Amino acid sequence: MTKISNWNFLFFAWFLASVSTLGSLFFSEVMQFPPCVLCWYQRIGMYPLAVILLVGLFPFDPKVIRYSFPFALFGWVVSLYHNLLHYEIVPESASPCLQGVPCSTVFLNWFGFVTIPLLSFISFSLIIIILMLLRKKVAK
Repeated sequence: MTKISNWNFLFFAWFLASVSTLGSLFFSEVMQFPPCVLCWYQRIGMYPLAVILLVGLFPFDPKVIRYSFPFALFGWVVSLYHNLLHYEIVPESASPCLQGVPCSTVFLNWFGFVTIPLLSFISFSLIIIILMLLRKKVAK
């Protein structure tokens, strides 16, 4: 069995962050879905990841884990809250979206449960898992 290099782990995390960044831009600019306040906070977590992880790739720098993890964790927490709001576990009255688009608005609903906040949650979760695995590999 071949070992996956540290660079490959980091590349996959960067790829996820880049696809997520481009996806959010596609939804807002092409599909004309206006982002809510929580979507903007998730973008604040995701957009820098695409740049930070890319910079850490050339050449591979294990310190990139330390720099990128707070952004991923911040985005994960916001996306978790956004999903709880979307699936009506948290009431709409607890939403920070006071003006503009309500945070509970569902623009996308694939297969009856896949929403934009769920896609964000999955991306942040995978990036965090990859960064934790990478940190464990680098520490050896």
